[in-house]
Amino acid sequence: MVQTLAAAGELQRDLQRELTYDGLRAAEAKGNKGGRRPAVPADKTDAVRTAYLDGRSIAALARAHGVSRGAIRTAVADLLPEYTAADPDAPAPELPVVLDMPGKVADFLRTADLGPADRATLDQGVTVRRGQGYTLRVTAVPAIHRRLLDLCQPLDGGQGVPAVPAQRKARREYANRVSTLAGDTP
Repeated sequence: MVQTLAAAGELQRDLQRELTYDGLRAAEAKGNKGGRRPAVPADKTDAVRTAYLDGRSIAALARAHGVSRGAIRTAVADLLPEYTAADPDAPAPELPVVLDMPGKVADFLRTADLGPADRATLDQGVTVRRGQGYTLRVTAVPAIHRRLLDLCQPLDGGQGVPAVPAQRKARREYANRVSTLAGDTP
């Protein structure tokens, strides 16, 4: 009996939800916009925006039009200094990622000539002991990881510089970790 009543209630709720969505879609098709009407009418919005651009304060505009300051802020939202329009062509900002840098790479970089941002990144790294060695857990944006990787090129050996196999292996390991961030090959 209880299950039958529960099933009937569920059926009624589903039917009500479908009818509500059908009504919203029909209203949208007719051009009606849902939600609360703006406090500043559409015919006054241009005047409010022009007055704001001319230097009138938000409080003065609110008093003049008999609405709240929030309503004026909504009408001029894209003109406010804290508003930043998202440029669709702009690349998304890089978020910091955490990578474990082998100790041999970290030791080499600490002796290298680094910029202030790179030096601060290494100084803020957390040392994690691994058997006889250690890794440095570094949190930075991928661009800084790539720059640190570029500074490690001498670990592979070069003109007149012998390559130490353990350092070369550590650099390759760090390069593999950085390449997974960038999606390119080391």
